[in-house]
Amino acid sequence: MAASCARTLGKVGWHILESPPCRAGKIASLIPRVPLHGSSRAYRTGGAGFRSKLLFSPPLRGGRVLGCAFLFGGGLGLYQTIKLSAQHHLAEEDVKPSVGGLKLTLYQYKTCPFCSKVRAFLDYHGLPYEIVEVNPVMRKEIKWSTYRKVPIVMVNGDVQLNDSSLIISALKTQLMSKDKTISEILRCYPEMKAVNEKGKEVIEFNNKYWVMVNEAEGQTMYPEKDSRKEEIKWRKWADDWLVHLISPNVYRTTGEALASFDYIVREGKFGTYEGFFAKYVGAAAMFVISKRLKSRHNLQDDVRQDLYKAVNEWVVAIGKKRKFMGGDQPNLADLAVYGILRVMEGLEAWDDMMENTKVKSWYRRMEKATESHKGQTDPSLNIDQH
Repeated sequence: MAASCARTLGKVGWHILESPPCRAGKIASLIPRVPLHGSSRAYRTGGAGFRSKLLFSPPLRGGRVLGCAFLFGGGLGLYQTIKLSAQHHLAEEDVKPSVGGLKLTLYQYKTCPFCSKVRAFLDYHGLPYEIVEVNPVMRKEIKWSTYRKVPIVMVNGDVQLNDSSLIISALKTQLMSKDKTISEILRCYPEMKAVNEKGKEVIEFNNKYWVMVNEAEGQTMYPEKDSRKEEIKWRKWADDWLVHLISPNVYRTTGEALASFDYIVREGKFGTYEGFFAKYVGAAAMFVISKRLKSRHNLQDDVRQDLYKAVNEWVVAIGKKRKFMGGDQPNLADLAVYGILRVMEGLEAWDDMMENTKVKSWYRRMEKATESHKGQTDPSLNIDQH
């Protein structure tokens, strides 16, 4: 949640430090407009209207002091986020099942919904993995990679999988087709460069929603007619629409933005002054960012209604006769939607969603299936990348 915010705060701080003394009312023009991209969290844009009551409106002569405040607040938030993520993973390591011969390393931002999707897949299938929390400012943990987004999964230390949907499809293919190596599977998802609507070059991956199985394997995985087509449709929907509803809802109001950062401060045991900077400066920045996202995706004034509508649309698609979209067991669309929604847990947006939609029963089933590794198959699985 604080990952992309820390980077934004850092940039704002350096900008202020390098600029002449300024008025607080001009802060909005200093906030960098960080573009959204496919596999990073939707909390990344800047915008006008930063004249929140959380900031001072009288003229400020100490522009450099304000710049230091942004840098200090961003740095503290980043430190605590990485610290908490590491502690959380160490606590979970004892309960993960052991699968011989398989080594997966996930490079992630913990609160990124795309990274949460990958963790949901790995946990459901009982695949052990190590986590490397990436510094969202410097990203030195992935300095070795030409692909500069997360998640990234390394298989046995030397095969790199990029993009959350590709990662999931490739690993699912390996689980279904043990005669194929991960390198052979990866060739089914060629990388291509394209230009987006802003004229920026982006990397996409062909076939990333397809699990590459033969006819017999396909019958096992997709026993119902059109179930494969349905899975692909809703995996795309999760990436193209659902994920963009998270940030505007989590930071919908200044109160909700403060509550989100209050959780980070409280769990990280900040001191009084440290907590002030991390909580108030971070919350103010993310509140502004969420408003730009609301405009970009043409959301309603009450963004909760878009969230409720999307979630209920998902529940209707599952229907009353199925436990999951995959039937008696979750499929990849179930795991994608669950992974995205669970990043809101503990926040007001999540509570409202559970109370005002029909998603609760499905969500609890998904939670149980994932935590108990219901999709674990062959305990002797060994991914051979050579």
